[in-house]
Amino acid sequence: MNIEETRHSVRVQRWVVITSVVLFAIKVTAYFLTNSIAVLTDALESTVNVVTGFTGLYSLKMAARPRDDNHPYGHGKIELISASFEGILILIAGLIIIYESVINLLHPHEIRQLDTGILLISATAAANFFVGAWCIRVGKKEHSIALQASGKHLQSDTWTTVGIIAGLLLLRLTGISWIDSATAIVFAFMIIMEGYKIIRETVAGITDEADMALLNELVEVLNKNKRNNWVDLHNLRVIKYGHVLHLDCHLTVPWYFNVNEAHREVDELDKLIGEHFPHTLEMFVHTDGCEPAGSCRVCPLTECPKREAAFGGRFEWTFENITNNEKHGFQTG
Repeated sequence: MNIEETRHSVRVQRWVVITSVVLFAIKVTAYFLTNSIAVLTDALESTVNVVTGFTGLYSLKMAARPRDDNHPYGHGKIELISASFEGILILIAGLIIIYESVINLLHPHEIRQLDTGILLISATAAANFFVGAWCIRVGKKEHSIALQASGKHLQSDTWTTVGIIAGLLLLRLTGISWIDSATAIVFAFMIIMEGYKIIRETVAGITDEADMALLNELVEVLNKNKRNNWVDLHNLRVIKYGHVLHLDCHLTVPWYFNVNEAHREVDELDKLIGEHFPHTLEMFVHTDGCEPAGSCRVCPLTECPKREAAFGGRFEWTFENITNNEKHGFQTG
């Protein structure tokens, strides 16, 4: 992410904060007008939008800072902390809603001005949907986890609001008071599940869990664009720090290559990956010399003057074999 992209992400997140505050105020107003637990459900979830809007803005600014002596890989992982904080708040909001709903079932209270409340929260649903879609689009383009998390939660809030509106309309038509609490409980469980998913994704990022989709896409690109001088590739690992992609691997080249020739192959590998993956890319490549005879069996360099064994056929890299810290070739003979 360049400086201009970073500034754009920050501007988008500022609008998320402003929108969240305004919509929260509207939902609180709707709650006081209606005295509905279902509307309170919507308002409580919006408190999460407000808090995480501010934390998301902070994390984007922190993630944009250049690396320093204390943070040699940059500050990108602050985005994961922001997203995990959001997930925890969503879980807490869901539990509070369930508690209030049960209390209301035991001690029902009067619902007022339902028509006005439905109109107000319908307007907030539309606003959340469009702002959320904007966040997701910009977040994907600029590889911002925090911005994507904000957008996903805003759109999740939209569907929660739509469901609550449906419950309120049913309450309006039937006059059955317990529908209010029942609607709130159903959507409280949905909110809790959403919080769990966000926490699960951020824990995966913080613990550097392998991104299977990214790795499989990377392996496919490498197989399609393999150069003859790339005898083998192994011990491939990928870590994401915010928008920065850190990749390290072992590249096997013909053993008789000099330093400059080997470095040229590393540059070609760097160029290939950089063209197909729009992240800011950092590569650490260790070059190995090929093993006589054993490596020959997987080496497509047919004009090699040092060949000691016949080429055994094209060797396809897969997630399983490219991530192992072991040269390939001997097991194929």
